[in-house]
Amino acid sequence: MANSDIFSQPVGIIGTGVAGLINAHVLLQDGFTDVTLISRDKSVGGTWARERVYPGLHINNVHGEYKLSPLEMPPPERSDATGGRLTGIAMRDYMETFSKVFLEGKANFRLRTEVLKVKREKASSGGSPGTWIATVRDLKTGDEQDLSFNRVIGCSNPKVLEELSETSAKKAGYPGLVFHTSKFAEKLDEVLEFVKPREEVVVGGDVLPSSGERVVVIGGGKSAQDVCAKLANEGRRVTIVFDRTDTFLAAPKAIPEFIRRSRRFLHTTWLGSKIVHGILDTLLELSFKAYNIPPDSPFRRNAHPLFWGVRLSDDGMVRNDSFYGFVDAGLIDVVAPHRVAGYSSDGTGVLLDDGTALEAKVVVLATGYQSSWADIFTKATVDEVGFGKHAPTLPIKDYWDCTSTKNGLPEAHPGINDWTTTIYRGIVPAKNLLHRDFALVGSLFTPNPGYTNEVVAHWVSSYFQGDKMKLPKTMEEAMLEAEKDSVWMKVRDSYSASLDFWTWPQAADDLLDDMHLPTRRSGGNWLTWPFKLIETKELSKLTEERRALPNLG
Repeated sequence: MANSDIFSQPVGIIGTGVAGLINAHVLLQDGFTDVTLISRDKSVGGTWARERVYPGLHINNVHGEYKLSPLEMPPPERSDATGGRLTGIAMRDYMETFSKVFLEGKANFRLRTEVLKVKREKASSGGSPGTWIATVRDLKTGDEQDLSFNRVIGCSNPKVLEELSETSAKKAGYPGLVFHTSKFAEKLDEVLEFVKPREEVVVGGDVLPSSGERVVVIGGGKSAQDVCAKLANEGRRVTIVFDRTDTFLAAPKAIPEFIRRSRRFLHTTWLGSKIVHGILDTLLELSFKAYNIPPDSPFRRNAHPLFWGVRLSDDGMVRNDSFYGFVDAGLIDVVAPHRVAGYSSDGTGVLLDDGTALEAKVVVLATGYQSSWADIFTKATVDEVGFGKHAPTLPIKDYWDCTSTKNGLPEAHPGINDWTTTIYRGIVPAKNLLHRDFALVGSLFTPNPGYTNEVVAHWVSSYFQGDKMKLPKTMEEAMLEAEKDSVWMKVRDSYSASLDFWTWPQAADDLLDDMHLPTRRSGGNWLTWPFKLIETKELSKLTEERRALPNLG
């Protein structure tokens, strides 16, 4: 068993999204008594915090994929019409309910608190945990103070990209509204007041959109599409500009759950490869046909590849009030493939990469986020812990040993040989593995955030307690494995980690195996196992299972 002193030592969790909440819950269940969650937000929920959601917003995961085993998730509204998609408001309510039921009065919350700087002190060369000092600012009062922890979990700390920012707009003399999609909920009423409803004309008895004041949304991802759909539904003229867009799934009828939520990545055999590619290719083609997307559309030609990508939106069933429904109806203008180069010199809008000016009264930036961990951790801590970028020590090459990954490799991301990271399992900096006092858990790519984050939370708690786990024996061994694993993501995207996208069930099984726990928990035999539904109820007894292990610690 772990040293009893460990359980009274303070743990700091940065972020209050699904990863932060489930990590806090598991730590408390395991006996940790001093757990603090820190967030700049006014409420818990992370992406689905109260200040970020708005009516009409749907998440891009089907019902159950954000569910945590301790709390049942109510069925989605209008499931028969949406194909099981949850609304953003339903996700907000679920996160808030989880926090109230399992964490209120047990964990410490520091909401409306910004983390300014984090450093580690007194870390021994022998692998003992250090003392972490987090300098924070109370956003209500402006007061700053230092918080001390023995262990830290980084769950979320995204930073909005500054590209085409409000500051850039002002310098260019653009007088309209400019903001990032992260502020869309709070800016929505202002936009609707600022931009007049679109003008319409009647042609052959049909009401069609005409000209009018325009909102330009820059970006092709899920957030950009959500904003466009909401504005179109509110009767505003909206144009989306993108170079690449997310792949999506949609169908006239709900796609069976055994396809959406199963272990379908049979990539180690020739037959498995054919099944995998056949299913994904068929789903993609049916999705395009469901919304009448022609072969020459940028939604086909410029979408991230479904098999190789880490960006996918499950659009559920075909709906007239969805993004693609509005595009098909001509109520959302599409300018693609294009990039926005800046703001036009006359101050009327934005300038495209081909020199074309596009009038815009409002510009919404869906240009993504980037990690800001390196900004808040001192350079000495980044170097000591080892979670920053560094030059590769191994040759970046292909490690595609599975049948389904040997052909059709995507074009490598520019700069693939310039840098890499060594985050073991996508969770712990390999250089810091033996200290057992730090984990990064909030940026894992997975289509099933509930299941993945719950397994990760148990892994982190076991790791913090010093439990017996299947881990590399040395820092050098961990760094070598982590750097090799990062190639999987580096070829596919600029992100570098080791927990995969379509292969999330296998990655979760690896973590369970690290803890000496049973894998392939959804059951079935050699033929039926890949198509069995994966549900978080499989994880409901993990705490008891870990406690029952022999020679724990």
